[in-house]
Amino acid sequence: MWPFKSQQRSSECVYLPLVDGSENGFESDKLEDGQSSDPYSRRYCTAIVYFSIVTITLATGFIAGFFMERRGMLYFTEAISSTHSSHTLCHNPDTRREWRSLGLDQKHEYLEAVQCLRHIPSALNPNMSLYDDFPYLHNTIGDYAHMAAPFLAWHRYFIHLYERALKEQCGYSGTLAYWDWSLDWETMPYAPVFSAEHGFGGDSHPNRAPSQDFIIGEDRCVDNGPFAGLEVHWFGKEDFPHCLSRGFRDGSPMPEMGYLIRPEAIENLLRETDYEKFFLGLEEGPHNAIPSAIGGDFSYTIAPYDPLFFLHHTQLDRTWWRWQQLHPSHQMQYLGAAKHHSNESASLDDILPMGGFAPGIMVKEIMNTESGLLCYRY
Repeated sequence: MWPFKSQQRSSECVYLPLVDGSENGFESDKLEDGQSSDPYSRRYCTAIVYFSIVTITLATGFIAGFFMERRGMLYFTEAISSTHSSHTLCHNPDTRREWRSLGLDQKHEYLEAVQCLRHIPSALNPNMSLYDDFPYLHNTIGDYAHMAAPFLAWHRYFIHLYERALKEQCGYSGTLAYWDWSLDWETMPYAPVFSAEHGFGGDSHPNRAPSQDFIIGEDRCVDNGPFAGLEVHWFGKEDFPHCLSRGFRDGSPMPEMGYLIRPEAIENLLRETDYEKFFLGLEEGPHNAIPSAIGGDFSYTIAPYDPLFFLHHTQLDRTWWRWQQLHPSHQMQYLGAAKHHSNESASLDDILPMGGFAPGIMVKEIMNTESGLLCYRY
């Protein structure tokens, strides 16, 4: 079952009253000497003022929205440039590597680039950052891809855009890294990615005094590593500031979740020759196991607030890549529902939407990782 949960908070709207003195909403028609006594003239002027205010408000919103969307597109002009055709192979693909294989300098460069996104203006929402855009998109757009054919393709494009943001906006010289959790299936809380010094930190000590900050569920604010004390914004579709939260189930190995990511489970998935059965097994198994084990923000649709989300999904993308390599005749196989809760069959010509953050592209443009668009391997 899909482990990401949703939560809604009530809100109130307070409306300013109309001007007092008249039942019809206009000021009293009683005038001082020398003023016009024509009520229709006064009402006409008032209507003109109201109409002008509404027009200016709508125009301002439209212009602001247009430029916000344009800024999002401009962030990724190179990522989606026509010169990087998906129909041609790149000559020197990058190689994405496992986190623990990176040198200390490489790890710290990656962590610094992730932090840098917090200081780049949002492409989508005023007073937010580029860091906030990824959980916003995953929450508002990404749900359509879950439990449907575009699950792997949409996330492949999504993490590609994240990589481009690290490179183009923050000067990162490396590639996305992946976390091969199958190496940690018996001791997941002690995986190197949770190192406070050379990783993403863990959660908080279970016996720590309750935080005054808002946290996700019954989990805890991250209090060690480079993301300790990080305040994040979105919760569902609301701007609701809270601390980045995690909550390992306990301080010992998590056998139930570990069982789903053990090497034998992954090998069984890779032997599957039907794409629909493969992606559903990957989503219901390893994909769901990791956020369920880590808890906090990672267990909600705002999961990209936890930077481990991208190492997790890069590992899922690597597993799909491995499946494609093992079954070359099925490399372009794309079966299942076109979107979540849809009876329509998927097609390679379907568009992967990014909500104005980047151009939508067809599924077939994302199937080969060594195309001119993506240009990477594992």
